[in-house]
Amino acid sequence: MEDYILIVDDDKDIRNMIGIYLGNEGYRFLKCSSAVSALELLKDYRISLILLDVMMPGMDGIEACMKIRESTRIPIIFMSAKAEDMDIVQGLMAGGDDYITKPFHPVQLVTRIKAQLRRYYQYGGSQSESSMLSHKELQLDTRKRQVWVNGKEVSLTAKEYEILEYLMYNKGNVLSMTQIYEHVWKEPFYHAENTVMMHISNLRNKLRETEHENAEYIQTVWGRGYKV
Repeated sequence: MEDYILIVDDDKDIRNMIGIYLGNEGYRFLKCSSAVSALELLKDYRISLILLDVMMPGMDGIEACMKIRESTRIPIIFMSAKAEDMDIVQGLMAGGDDYITKPFHPVQLVTRIKAQLRRYYQYGGSQSESSMLSHKELQLDTRKRQVWVNGKEVSLTAKEYEILEYLMYNKGNVLSMTQIYEHVWKEPFYHAENTVMMHISNLRNKLRETEHENAEYIQTVWGRGYKV
């Protein structure tokens, strides 16, 4: 699963303009218009960097940054028309890694993005800390895309791995068949129940064979979906 850059700004023109430049550089990206939507996207996608507007209706960028910092250290670049020194200090003190003032040239922003991503991946960031997901005897390495049960590696197909990773990222939460299918297959859910059930069944069997017959890491919540 590839990482995304998340663009958070209530100005549609700014979102689209940044998206064009990121696309030209080969980056995958997601766009949203509010901090609340951004927090939801963080649950469903692997985000490598966030471009975060400061002044937005409802939850502003500063508050959103502090919430994000409760769970991850991925780079956050603030984008704001507020250019006073104290505004910049406030953004950096809230957990931002960089602060660019509007209006800015997109090339300058892309340069800063590259610098933050290079620093994040080369010097640790939270990449090494957050790459391991665990549940009981089950461990999953999101960087190497490998899975182990009790120290024994489990061989999974790409779709099986992505289903398991999605469930592990949302441990304790029930995910519907629609959510799982659209997240993993990246297309609308349309009578795909059998596809999801088949992959879940195969995944369960592989995990069960590695541990013991009665081991069940993926639970069915009848009428709602699946969870770990």
